[in-house]
Amino acid sequence: MVAEVIDGNAIAKAIRESINAEIGSIQTVNPLFKPSLTIIQVGARPDSSTYVRMKLKAAEEANIVCTLQNFPEDITESQLLSEIATLNDDTSVHGILVQLPVPAHISEIAVTNAVAPEKDVDGFGPLNTGELAKRGGSPLFVPCTPKGIMVLLEKAGVELAGKPVVVLGRSDIVGAPVASLLRNADATVTVCHSHTENIEKYLKEADVVVSAIGKPHFVKGEWLKPGAVVIDVGTNYIPDATKKSGQRLVGDVDYESAAAVASKITPVPGGVGPMTVAMLLQNVVDAAKRYYAEQAKRHITPLPIKILDKVPSDFEISRNQKPKNIRVLAKEIGITENELENYGAYKAKIQLSLLDRLAHRKNGKYVLVTGITPTPLGEGKSTTTVGLVQALGAHLGKIAFANVRQPSMGPTFGIKGGAAGGGYSQVIPMDEFNMHLTGDIHAIGAATNLLAAAIDTRMFHERAQKDGPLYKRLVPAKRGVRKFSPVMLRRLKKLGIDKTNPDDLTPEEISKFARLDIDPATITWRRVVDCNDRHLRGITIGQGPAEKGHTRETGFDITVASECMAVLALSNSLTDMRERLGRMVVASSKSGEPITCDDIGAGGALTALMKDAIKPTMMQTLEGTPVFVHAGPFANISIGANSVLADKMALKLAGTEPGEDEAEKAGYVVTEAGFDFTMGGERFFNIKCRSSGLVPDVVVIVATVRALKLHGGGPDVTPGVALPEVYRKEDVELLRKGCANLGKHIANAKQYGLPVVVAINKMETDTEAEIQCIREEAIKAGADDAIPSNHWAEGGKGAVELAEGVVAAANKTEGKDFKLLYDLEQSVEDKLNAIATKMYGAEKVELSDLAREKVETYTRQGFGNLPICVAKTQYSLSHDAALKGVPSGFTVPIRDVRASVGAGYLYALAAEIQTIPGLPTHCGFMDVEVTDDGEIEGLF
Repeated sequence: MVAEVIDGNAIAKAIRESINAEIGSIQTVNPLFKPSLTIIQVGARPDSSTYVRMKLKAAEEANIVCTLQNFPEDITESQLLSEIATLNDDTSVHGILVQLPVPAHISEIAVTNAVAPEKDVDGFGPLNTGELAKRGGSPLFVPCTPKGIMVLLEKAGVELAGKPVVVLGRSDIVGAPVASLLRNADATVTVCHSHTENIEKYLKEADVVVSAIGKPHFVKGEWLKPGAVVIDVGTNYIPDATKKSGQRLVGDVDYESAAAVASKITPVPGGVGPMTVAMLLQNVVDAAKRYYAEQAKRHITPLPIKILDKVPSDFEISRNQKPKNIRVLAKEIGITENELENYGAYKAKIQLSLLDRLAHRKNGKYVLVTGITPTPLGEGKSTTTVGLVQALGAHLGKIAFANVRQPSMGPTFGIKGGAAGGGYSQVIPMDEFNMHLTGDIHAIGAATNLLAAAIDTRMFHERAQKDGPLYKRLVPAKRGVRKFSPVMLRRLKKLGIDKTNPDDLTPEEISKFARLDIDPATITWRRVVDCNDRHLRGITIGQGPAEKGHTRETGFDITVASECMAVLALSNSLTDMRERLGRMVVASSKSGEPITCDDIGAGGALTALMKDAIKPTMMQTLEGTPVFVHAGPFANISIGANSVLADKMALKLAGTEPGEDEAEKAGYVVTEAGFDFTMGGERFFNIKCRSSGLVPDVVVIVATVRALKLHGGGPDVTPGVALPEVYRKEDVELLRKGCANLGKHIANAKQYGLPVVVAINKMETDTEAEIQCIREEAIKAGADDAIPSNHWAEGGKGAVELAEGVVAAANKTEGKDFKLLYDLEQSVEDKLNAIATKMYGAEKVELSDLAREKVETYTRQGFGNLPICVAKTQYSLSHDAALKGVPSGFTVPIRDVRASVGAGYLYALAAEIQTIPGLPTHCGFMDVEVTDDGEIEGLF
C-alpha cells in the first residue's frame, strides 16, 4: 500500500484564491472593506523571519493588508504590551499576531493574553482557548494549525465521527486545541505525550494519528494501523550535508515507512505548514467581517420606564430610573472603548478621533427643534427634544441622539432651574447634568479669566517700562538662549516681520512687536463666573497698592456668555478652536488697530485649558437613548445651540455604512436652538450652519395652546403665579387669533427651503378642539404636519406619532431647496435689515450713532463680512416684549454692535441684555441638600 498524499500546498493555494475572491466580492458593495493583519516580531531569529516572510507573501496573494512591526530584542515587556494595546485600539487593524517565540525576558503568556480577543487571529488568548476547550464553546478564533488540520481532514474526505484518534503532544498551540476540535467532531480522542507508556499500543488502534510531539522521525510505520490517516505536524531540523543550510526539515513521522502502511498522509514540508498560514488569513478575513457586522448591528436597547398617572417631580423620576453604564450605551451605538473617557458610571467624553474613523459614513438625518415666541414659562423645547429622541430610539428602533447645551449653574441655583427636559422626557442623571458635568464650563471660565488677567497685566507692564527692557522681559534668555515662542512667531508674521532670532529685530521692529498700546476704553473682554452674581456687573479693578493707581472700570459676565464658549460651540476641530481663540479681538490700540488674544500671547494657553472641553460629553435619556451634552453659549448674544462637533459626531454615529439601506438604517440627530425660530433658528442657519457646513433635513417648531392664547390677546403669564382661567379652559377663537404667531414662525422657517413639522406640546388642560385648531392653522401656514405630543406625561410613547411625522418629513426628496437669509458680502446694515424685515416683520432697523461708529470701525478692521447675531427679547417677534402676536410696521433700534471675531460673528444689541443674571429672593440653592449617603436632594 502507498499512502495518498494530502497536498497542503494545493489546498492552501485554493483557500488563498477563495479569500481573494471573497474580499473582492465584498469590496464591490463596500470599497472600505480591507482586512488588515499586523505581525509583531521581536528580534530577528532566522526561523521566525522565514515564517514571517511566508505570511507576508501569502497575505499579499490573498489581498490582505499585512504589516510587520519589528522590535529590537531588548524591548521590555511593558513596552511591548503598550505597543499591543495601541494596535488593540486601532480599528483599522483586524488581526494581531505575535510571532513566537519571544525573548526569554518577556512572558509569552502575558503577550498572547494582551491581544484583544476580537483580534486574536492566532487563537492563543485565554478567551479563545477557554471557549474552545468548553463543550459547546464559541471561540472567536480557532488556533491556525489545529484549524488547518481539520480542513485537511475534511478535504481528504476523512470521516471522524466515532473513529479512534490519537493525538501525540499536548501543547496549548496544537495538541490540546486539536484534541478539542476532534472531540467536537465526535471522534474518540486519546492524547499521548512524552510520559505516555506504550505509545505504540495506542497508535496501533487509531484510525487517525495527529503527531505534534516535536521529535524527528518518532512515529514508525510499523506502529500504525494499516489504512490509518496520518497528519504530521512536526517541524524538526536534522543535519543534511547536501543542503546549503546544512540541515533539512522533517516531520515527527518516518515518512517512508509510514507511507507504506497509511491510507493518507501529509508530507513535511508541504502539508500542515501552508494550511497554518491559510487559516491565519481566513481568521483575519473573519475578524474584518465580524468588525463590519458589529458596526451594522448598532442598536439601542431601551430602558423601560414605569409611567404613573400623577407625574412625579422631575427629580423623583430621574432618581427612580437606573441608567445604563455609559460603556454599555457606547458599545450599543458603535463607540470604541479607546474613544471613551469615563467620568463616573453615567457620563463620558468622546474622543474627536471618532470623526476620522467614521469619516466614510454618510450622515444620519439632522433635525432642528425650535419654537414659537414663548411665554416666561417656556414651551418645552428641551422636553420635546428629549421626548422625540426617546420615541425615535426606544420605540421606532432608530439610532437617535438628543444634542443639547450644557446648562449654566447660574440659572440652576437661581430661579429658572435645570435644563434636562422634564417629566418622563429628560436627561439622566439630572443632578449630574445640571451641576459641573465634566467641567467644561469651569475650563472656559479659567481660560476667559486668564486672558482678562493677561490684558491688564500687559497694560501695566507697558506703562512701567520702555521698549528695550519690555522686549527683554517679553523674550528672556533661558539657559543663555533667547527664542520666540510659537505665539510670538504668529504676532511677528501678522506684523510682517520675517525674523526668527530675537536679537535680529531693529529698534522700530522691537517697538511694534512689544508695545500693544491698548486703549482701555475699547476693552471688551470681561471676567466671568458661573453664578448669578448681580453685584459683579460693574466693578473697579486695580485698587491694590501694587497696581500703582492703574484702575479701570469693568465687570463680570456669566461664564456661558464668554466668547470662549461661543468658540467652543462653533469650532470644527482642535486646530480650528486654536485659530479662533487666537483671533478673538479683546480691544483696539490707540491707533485703532484690533488687539487679539494672540497679540496678548495667550492663544496657546487658552487652547491648553480647553483641550478637554472640546470633546463632547455623552449621557442618556430616561429611556436609555444617547445624548450629547456640549457647549452652552448664551442664547441672547450668541447662537444658543450646542456644538458643531457634537452634531458632527452624532451624525456619523447615526449614519450609514457603504452598502447599508439608508432609508432603513439611517438614524436621527435632534438638536435644539434657543428661544424661538426668529432668534435661535435664524442664528442656527446663518451662523452655525455656515460654520459646520451641515444642513438640517427638517425643522420642528414647538407650540403650546397656552402661548398661542397669549399671542391671541390673553393676559400676561407670570412664573410662580396661578395661570389665568382663560389658559385652563377651551377658547378656540382666542387660540385661532394667536396662531398667527405660529404661522409667522412657519413662514420664517420655510424661507430656508426646508420641511416644517409643528410639535404641539400637550398639556392636561388642552382640548381636542384646540389641538385641531392649531393643526388646521399650521398646515394652512405651510407646515408639512402638526402633531400633538404627550411626551412629558408618557415619555417616548407619547411622542411616537410626532416621531413618525418627523421621519416622513426628513425623508422627503421633493421641495427641499436650502438657502440662507443673506450673503456675507452684504453690508452690516443690509444684513441687519434682512433679519429684521424677513424674520421679525419690521419695517427697518435704525442704528444709533454708537452702533454706526462701531460698524464703521469693524468694517475698517476687516470684520464687516461676518454674520450677525441680534440680541433682543425672546418674548416678542419684535424688539419690544410688550408686542405680542405678529406685530408689523415697527423699527428695530440697534443701540450697539459688538464683535465676537473668534467665534465668527458680530452681535447687535436691540435691547439691553444682562450678561450676568441676578438671584431672586428665594433662590434655587436654598432647597438643595446632600444626604449622609451623598445623594443630592431638593433640585427642581
